[in-house]
Amino acid sequence: MTFEALQPKVIEITTNTTITRDEKLLKICQLLEQNIVYYTWVGFYFANHETKTLHLGPYVGAETDHTVIPFGKGICGQVAVSNENFVVPDVAAQDNYIACSFTVKSEIVVPLFVNGQNIGQIDIDSNVLDPFTKEDELFLEFVNKEIAKLY
Repeated sequence: MTFEALQPKVIEITTNTTITRDEKLLKICQLLEQNIVYYTWVGFYFANHETKTLHLGPYVGAETDHTVIPFGKGICGQVAVSNENFVVPDVAAQDNYIACSFTVKSEIVVPLFVNGQNIGQIDIDSNVLDPFTKEDELFLEFVNKEIAKLY
């Protein structure tokens, strides 16, 4: 399914008044993982600015031990500090990478802003080398803008 075709489905989930915010986040994870062939793991991390840590939220994919990540550590931790998208074409080439699974080859992390503050991020792993394009970034920015309306 194309990113363009997925956009109204994202809006349909975020505007559903019969489910909780966490249920909406999980449904978005499921939607993306099921419809974008190279999205292997899709999840959210949320920031605790007092402790400077990220905490795992809803996700789909392989179980992870990385439920709390310090700011600055790994790709997600770096995005918590930089406030910028981070696309990793080959995780093996990254020094500051936290391995979740030996099958993961690439990663994209896009920050989630609410009222100008980075409150978390969407994190996507792929078992394919270098699959992420500018279109992925733009689509995930759209997803996060829709999610931001929930806060």
